[in-house]
Amino acid sequence: MSQDQLAALPVHQLSQLIAQREISPVELVDSCLQNIARREPKLQAFVAVHADEARLAAQGAEAAIRAGQSVGPLHGIPIALKDLIEVEGRVFTGGSEVWKDRQATRTATLARRLMAQGVIVLGKTHTVEFAMGGWGTNTRRGTPWNPWDLQQQRTPGGSSNGSAVAVAGRLVPWAVGTDTGGSIRMPASWCGITGLKTTIGRISGYGIQPLSPTLDTPGPMARCVEDVALLYAAMQGQDPLDALTTGLSYVDPMPALRRGIRGLKLARMPESERAYSSAEVLQAYDESLRVLASLGAEIVTLELPFRFEDVAAFNMRIMAAESYALYHALIDDPAAPLDPDVRPRIAAGKDISARAYLEAMQQRNVMKQQFALAMDGIDALLTPSTMTTALPLTAVDQTKAPAHYTRFGNYLDLCGLSLPNGLDSQGLPTSLQIVCRGQQEDLALRIGWAYEQATDWQARLPSGLA
Repeated sequence: MSQDQLAALPVHQLSQLIAQREISPVELVDSCLQNIARREPKLQAFVAVHADEARLAAQGAEAAIRAGQSVGPLHGIPIALKDLIEVEGRVFTGGSEVWKDRQATRTATLARRLMAQGVIVLGKTHTVEFAMGGWGTNTRRGTPWNPWDLQQQRTPGGSSNGSAVAVAGRLVPWAVGTDTGGSIRMPASWCGITGLKTTIGRISGYGIQPLSPTLDTPGPMARCVEDVALLYAAMQGQDPLDALTTGLSYVDPMPALRRGIRGLKLARMPESERAYSSAEVLQAYDESLRVLASLGAEIVTLELPFRFEDVAAFNMRIMAAESYALYHALIDDPAAPLDPDVRPRIAAGKDISARAYLEAMQQRNVMKQQFALAMDGIDALLTPSTMTTALPLTAVDQTKAPAHYTRFGNYLDLCGLSLPNGLDSQGLPTSLQIVCRGQQEDLALRIGWAYEQATDWQARLPSGLA
């Protein structure tokens, strides 16, 4: 195996190779940096690459492991962090040209936890400005290039665009994103990787720039379900600096990962929601249902008392109101060099009254109860992750959002896993979303792992990277 191929291996395999001393953290970091040197000029996934610091950390990890001082199975594994996540002394732009030179003054809890386990922060990845956008574009700071089409620039998905492109482009084995209305799951879908939207409070949000504190959740992005589960396990836990984590016990997803899905009841989405998907997305979705049924799951019909678009409207009301409250000084300043597509999305929050905001919050509780009743006896709801495969940037309508199948997960405080489930006629990836009740990430991962073992979509490479 050539050195540049190391970065393309899954983390769980890299961990074993390091433990067996068949490869070293130095070799792995060098492999990532070699791929970055070759591909980053085209892909533009990173805001900053901390090459020197990563090499020093890798040398320290190698010395510690050789001395029998390994701190765990992730020691020496490099990672990329979305540029909403603070690492003290490092760049921290939040996707905005206004803050292009800003440096973080603290380190996010999730980053501290990863570094304590020996994970090496390789760099910070691009994001949509303030994380407010699902297409993945950023007119001021640059839009990462979806590696599945190196000839025509297509939507990488947002807002965790750089993290998805870095993982899909084999620049780094895994990354961390955030999700307020689909910002992990949509980039995972369009870039052909796996991403987990976690339940609020599962992973500390301390040290992460907010968009909508009611809806924001950080989560893992990787090339297979097992790696996503490992990263989720490494980041979660109570944090005295984030009250939302209080009272949640640690749940290790690994023991249940391989239990299979025989006997589980999995719901297909309501028939009316199929009209929003392209024919090829639906074809991949229906085939996924067939595969899951062949593994012993019972596929059932689900009736919901609301439409996904109804939920999305309430989700957007909360998001706009809270984001405007956070960023109104910049939004209202016509001289601020903001993304012209992002400014009006947040500015819409200016016209949302306190009454309308509170009604959206109250309706949230009502819809949570309605959803819980509809899901009685059902283990998960299955939908496509996105309505289409990645679109050419020239075809994007910035006044619309691509988050039809994802926003309800944030509004209802559910968890959701997106993973590859096919390729369309253009060779672009499709994606399956597995939505479970809040706090049931281990179940979503278990279902996803079973599906993944019966298929090979997660192993497909963008043709230009093969």
